[in-house]
Amino acid sequence: MLNMTTLLTGRIGILEAGVTALLGYAVVFFGLALLMAVVMGLGKVMTAGTAKPAVREAPAAPAQPVPEEPKEEAKGTAGTILLHDVPEREAAMVMAVVAHRLGKPLNQLRFKSIREVKDK
Repeated sequence: MLNMTTLLTGRIGILEAGVTALLGYAVVFFGLALLMAVVMGLGKVMTAGTAKPAVREAPAAPAQPVPEEPKEEAKGTAGTILLHDVPEREAAMVMAVVAHRLGKPLNQLRFKSIREVKDK
């Protein structure tokens, strides 16, 4: 396939280029398959040492449907808040902006009062 003219000029034909490309693809896929086998083998070795939890059997379903228990309300209510000459809508927006800026949920913050500061 390769002759001295090809080596000196650096030009190869389509057939030689195709064979070279296929051999390159085969090497890459073989390497990927080998890497996959190593990773899967290491995964099995690592999980073999851990004990598997015992599987419990599901309890038998009751003959009559059980009424659902009432769900608990969300925890973290802040109680009452004093609004001094501030509409509720604006107070809610202020609380939302503060919670957003702090990066905390609103139910983790406690606002005691909101008062508008007016310029004199």
